[in-house]
Amino acid sequence: MLIRVGDARTASIDLALAGLLSSVAGALNAVGFMVAGSFTANMTGNISAFADHLANGTTLLALSFAGLVLAFVCGAGVTALAIQTGERYRLRSVFALAIAAEGVVVLALGAGFILAPAAIPETVLLIVLSFVMGLQNATTTMISRARVRTTHVSGMATDVGIELAALAGGADLRREAVPKLKLHSLTLACFAAGGVCGVLLLGLVGYWLLVLAAVLLLLIALPEVFRAHSA
Repeated sequence: MLIRVGDARTASIDLALAGLLSSVAGALNAVGFMVAGSFTANMTGNISAFADHLANGTTLLALSFAGLVLAFVCGAGVTALAIQTGERYRLRSVFALAIAAEGVVVLALGAGFILAPAAIPETVLLIVLSFVMGLQNATTTMISRARVRTTHVSGMATDVGIELAALAGGADLRREAVPKLKLHSLTLACFAAGGVCGVLLLGLVGYWLLVLAAVLLLLIALPEVFRAHSA
């Protein structure tokens, strides 16, 4: 799931990757909103909020939303550089290592809030979660050659609309649209399901939700790391 790249990937591998990681993204996005009132995967909304607050003269608030966008971009940029370096040296586990790194960062964030919640500002939570959302989206985009985007909900919703329209076309259009429709619909559904689970689990276990998300990410990534190095 995190070793094969581009055309070497099958539809089932992409579906598994999209389902698992979009669920995690939905849950982490819900944490940011429930704790601090901001989404960490929704850059469209954050840029809109930045523009709105800037126009209304609330500059500091506008800059806070710009900061979330910057953190997301930095997460994607750092990850892309790391993956490009790994590919240059033919490191087959580079994509799995990127998701493992996401798991470690989320685990550290969860541990920090569990052990000393009063010592860590909510702003740190938002910045770190935005960074790891950029990390995750860059990883899934690069490994699938842009077929899978686990935090890019606006784009997925647009694609679903386009593909539904294609079903009304000829046989060739329908044949091309069906697998894409499955992938994008699954991404949307799992992101939403992850959000629901995130809200419910946050109410039940608090910041342990971050630890659970981190463990899931590591369970996804580490077997792939070992498999890549043993091959």
